[in-house]
Amino acid sequence: MRRLNRRKTLSLVKELDAFPKVPDSYVETSASGGTVSLIAFTTMALLTIMEFSVYQDTWMKYEYEVDKDFSSKLRINIDITVAMKCHYVGADVLDLAETMVASADGLAYEPALFDLSPQQREWQRMLQLIQSRLQEEHSLQDVIFKSAFKSASTALPPREDDSSLTPDACRIHGHLYVNKVAGNFHITVGKAIPHPRGHAHLAALVNHDSYNFSHRIDHLSFGELVPGIINPLDGTEKIAVDHNQMFQYFITVVPTKLHTYKISADTHQFSVTERRSLSKIQWEKQKNAVCKVYCVVAMTED
Repeated sequence: MRRLNRRKTLSLVKELDAFPKVPDSYVETSASGGTVSLIAFTTMALLTIMEFSVYQDTWMKYEYEVDKDFSSKLRINIDITVAMKCHYVGADVLDLAETMVASADGLAYEPALFDLSPQQREWQRMLQLIQSRLQEEHSLQDVIFKSAFKSASTALPPREDDSSLTPDACRIHGHLYVNKVAGNFHITVGKAIPHPRGHAHLAALVNHDSYNFSHRIDHLSFGELVPGIINPLDGTEKIAVDHNQMFQYFITVVPTKLHTYKISADTHQFSVTERRSLSKIQWEKQKNAVCKVYCVVAMTED
């Protein structure tokens, strides 16, 4: 009797289950069920990877402070092509402290072709498209900062066509170190010479018909070079309609310290406004338009 009772007790304990049993039809394998399971597991894996990438992403935080470093020099990185031969143009910097920095200190004059090759023109179009998007979508600047040192170089690619053509322009490239005060960077006709009251250029020896201030700015930045950063004037191209037209850019520079978990760099941002002088043809048209308006007003008053 005891053995019988013990067997019954063991069988009851074995059959005891607090959870309901799944019907056998639910655990049968099928093609549709396997497909649903595979899609579910794939979706969960993708969500996990996306959440982990968001966790690793860098969030830009901006802090502002006064730049107290007045003793150090500011580096200007330049790559500009002017549509005149190199012996016709000169570049220099003159600041408010009347300190003149000649181009020989860090700039090189290289004969070049002003017209771009097809590959270079395509590069310029892409750069100008990015510039237009940056002006509309300011948040894209954060993406550029976060992708610094990972992006491809923004430098103008070398020519892929025949380079045996006669150069008709001058590429001025290199860098200069200037004081942290307001100043002027000139690229004009004639080589620069020092002067007690400022500076001068030997422009009298150049024929006026050789003047052509059409130019292309492939790169202009301040401070440490940061690969992948696109500056406001990169890719700019201006074509002069006659020999008298002049172009001016007014730039405000702001020091910028870039710190992420991958990189750390001291660079500079800048804003720019531009001004171009009227050509002789445009000046005559504007003068005639003013005269017509004045005549109409005079007749109305009579």
